[in-house]
Amino acid sequence: MMNSAGGAVSLARETMRTGSRDSEPKSTQGIQSLLLRVLVYGAALFTFAVLLFLIGYILIRGIPYLTPDLFSLEYTSENCSMLPSIITTVQMTLLSLLVAIPISVFTAVYLVEYAKKGNKLVGLMRLTTETLSGIPSIVYGLFGMLFFVMQIGWEMSLLSGALTLSIMILPLIMRSTEEALLAVPDMYREASFGLGAGKLRTVFRIVVPSAMPGILAGIILAVGRVVGETAALMYTAGTATEIPTSLLDSGRTLAVHMYCLSSEGLHTDQAYATAVVLLLIVLVMNTVSALIARKLTKK
Repeated sequence: MMNSAGGAVSLARETMRTGSRDSEPKSTQGIQSLLLRVLVYGAALFTFAVLLFLIGYILIRGIPYLTPDLFSLEYTSENCSMLPSIITTVQMTLLSLLVAIPISVFTAVYLVEYAKKGNKLVGLMRLTTETLSGIPSIVYGLFGMLFFVMQIGWEMSLLSGALTLSIMILPLIMRSTEEALLAVPDMYREASFGLGAGKLRTVFRIVVPSAMPGILAGIILAVGRVVGETAALMYTAGTATEIPTSLLDSGRTLAVHMYCLSSEGLHTDQAYATAVVLLLIVLVMNTVSALIARKLTKK
């Protein structure tokens, strides 16, 4: 009886101690949760405020100088037309994506669907991709100038710039495609195999369409990098103000055009107007890509 009474007393004391210990961390956890919530909301508001400030500043400085002369078909030192640069930007983007997307997507499909686990080649390819992602754009430009412009002899042209940009955006599209393919549930593959579909049919009829929103997200990021690139293109595509009529003609994109105007110091207002158009082009491209991704997801 005494032993049982002593055990009950010790149990009650232990319960009181545990309760006092539990009540103290709860208040501490509440303070930590509140602090983390404040930090998260503060970081989000700060990021949104910076983005809003940048866009608003560019719009305020650039919209008043959007005149019809800026959209003339030919560039002169008086009108500083950006229309040839807009056309060159579209050409450069389409040509770069035409080269980079098939290589990136097929490589990602091989790494996820066909390569065996523990394959040394897979590890080497992923290490190479991560290394290429961290190389500065100026190094890509130097490589493109030495190889495409000088070694092959294409000179500063649309083709040299597009191939250089294709190498630059290869890792970006490949990694986003790989992550999108890995996110597809295995039950999709198993259900397709259960219905008698082969490996190739399962990959390109089930897996790739299911991962299409993630693939398009990587393509959108690649488009943004192509449109905003300057250093690599100045060494490979040149700064000619005419519209390229062939793959071996030189031309300048909008980003290069804006850089040239601002560096000269004589047409700063027109450079801000070019920045406005560049923002609108990126916005339109992102909107169109989002709509395409939404339609593919509904299917």
